[in-house]
Amino acid sequence: MQRTELDAYLDQYLEVARFRDYCPNGLQVEGRASVARIVTGVTASVELLKAAIEAEADAVLVHHGYFWRGEDARIVGIRRSRIALLLEHDLNLYAFHLPLDAHPEVGNNAALARTLGFTISGRFGEQDLGLYGAPDDDVTLGALAARIEERLERVPLVIGDAARPVRRIAWCTGAAQGYLEDAVRLGVDAYLSGEISEQTVHLARESGVAFIAAGHHATERYGIQALGNHLAQRFGIEHRFVDVPNPV
Repeated sequence: MQRTELDAYLDQYLEVARFRDYCPNGLQVEGRASVARIVTGVTASVELLKAAIEAEADAVLVHHGYFWRGEDARIVGIRRSRIALLLEHDLNLYAFHLPLDAHPEVGNNAALARTLGFTISGRFGEQDLGLYGAPDDDVTLGALAARIEERLERVPLVIGDAARPVRRIAWCTGAAQGYLEDAVRLGVDAYLSGEISEQTVHLARESGVAFIAAGHHATERYGIQALGNHLAQRFGIEHRFVDVPNPV
């Protein structure tokens, strides 16, 4: 397919225009005009770009791309190395940050719900990024932590009583620990995000709402895979997900 067709479809499908974000969403670095093979990954690191080049991909789709607000805008150092790889190999780079978090089908939060067995009741938080609902069976906080470890292949950090039943839960992937206060107002038993801050521990203890930090990278592996699979099915292009491990 032509890159311009892919550009237009992704912008429309992910509703890019409706989000206030910290980076440009969509095509960030222009490559070849035709796209038949894509590689997806969480972050546009050099390791991911090299894997895409080895796979002879035409485009890389990521959640964490480049040109973040407040960063040094100069093309020097590590930024130069990354962009040089893309330009040298005529490789397109697409990045979708908040639009990928929020999408109801291929979004990080929707995909995490499928992975962990959560039913979705509604949305909350800034720009309706977070979701809330319930586990699909009776579960304690300890049992839920064990499920997360098994399915995400990461031991979560848990603040709360392991014996506590979790009947209502809210979640938002990545660095969304700041939404805990919003989750508390929802009256949930637990809130799950990727990262945790020092003050998060105190708020969880004092509010009585358990907090689960399941990993920024670990919670955001599933949306970009779902997006790649969707594009492969819709347009008949090849898709490969490359997981570059990250302990955060």
